Amino acid sequence: MDRTSKTLQTYLLAAPQTLVLLLFLVLPIAMIFIVSFWQFTGFSMEPGFTLDNYTAIFSSDVALRTFINTFKYVVLVWSLTLVIGYLVAYFLAFYVEDKRLQILLFLICTVPFWTSNIIRMISWIPLLGREGLVNSLLLNAGLIQQPLEWLLYSDFAVVLGMVHLYNFFMIAPIFNSLMRIDRNLITAAEDMGASGLQIFKEVILPLSAPGIAIGSIFVVTLVMGEFVTVRLMGGGQSASIGKLIQTQIGSIQYPLAAANAVILLLVTMILVLAILRVVDIRKEL
Repeated sequence: MDRTSKTLQTYLLAAPQTLVLLLFLVLPIAMIFIVSFWQFTGFSMEPGFTLDNYTAIFSSDVALRTFINTFKYVVLVWSLTLVIGYLVAYFLAFYVEDKRLQILLFLICTVPFWTSNIIRMISWIPLLGREGLVNSLLLNAGLIQQPLEWLLYSDFAVVLGMVHLYNFFMIAPIFNSLMRIDRNLITAAEDMGASGLQIFKEVILPLSAPGIAIGSIFVVTLVMGEFVTVRLMGGGQSASIGKLIQTQIGSIQYPLAAANAVILLLVTMILVLAILRVVDIRKEL
């Protein structure tokens, strides 16, 4: 087979994947970008080119506060999932020696994914509600005099729900990175007199950084576009860009929703690129 035939065969093999990518990713994003410049008359959309949608977003205090609130969710959820995910992954990788038990415990981490997101969110209501289990226990124990209102339909509930939903996306890549670490490196560090903290800082943490980066990308991108959890757990008291876009779509403000979606996509891409600049994840791929 000559060089031209090999090149043609390579392009043919890549053609189906490229076509799917163009049809289901590039084309929809391009359409959203185009619609973001259309004009909304209050009753219908008019194709054209206008910057009014972007001007309205950047000049709106509501949009600015919503973006800030979304960033707050990203930081809180990322921080909590990183701490919880790393501790769980570290325990599974270094403290559970039986491979079968290790696999079993890892599969237990996937239990929340055995049902839908909505059902998982609704399950928190009888637990955190005004007359829920937590408030009942605290009242019966005499620790509080009246039910805690902030347990449900608050930013606390939104963050708790997101951590519950997305914690596994941090556990899995970190666990994979920790399992790839050559244990001989740890043994060599111990032979050289390194303490446990030094081994963690100089060996384990740097080698698990790609897993942290991949998990961070998963969590950040998921939280940035989240709206179901904000609606169910926030009870209308919390806001995010995803929820704002959903509301605008519901009121047929498609150009404004598209403009918000474009800005959200750009901000998310900047965050992902920032993570990739800090950590090289090619070792994990």
